[in-house]
Amino acid sequence: MRKENSTNFLNETDLVENCGMFYTLSLIGDRWKLGILASLFDNKALRYSEIKNRLSNITERMLIKQLKELQNDGLIIRHDYLETPPRVEYSISEKGRTLENVFITLRQWGKENRN
Repeated sequence: MRKENSTNFLNETDLVENCGMFYTLSLIGDRWKLGILASLFDNKALRYSEIKNRLSNITERMLIKQLKELQNDGLIIRHDYLETPPRVEYSISEKGRTLENVFITLRQWGKENRN
């Protein structure tokens, strides 16, 4: 955690508040968020274990953290089913769905410029 009066913190805060591209990257730029979102774009809803299986190298702690951040940012929805055993599913929210064209563009750019 950075000090709230450090130059780096103030610069980052200014960029997030004033630059749309930087704001977008601050929401989806973490290592695992793109993979989580991409998995959910391809499916209506996924259970926690299904997401974990698709991202084989992610730790439990990191997956939980990333899912909470995506949920807090309004990009995914957590569905809790009051059943025994407990069941939780995640899906893309309407706000998250608006990123679909961004993902398509990023995927295409990566294919064209990889080598």
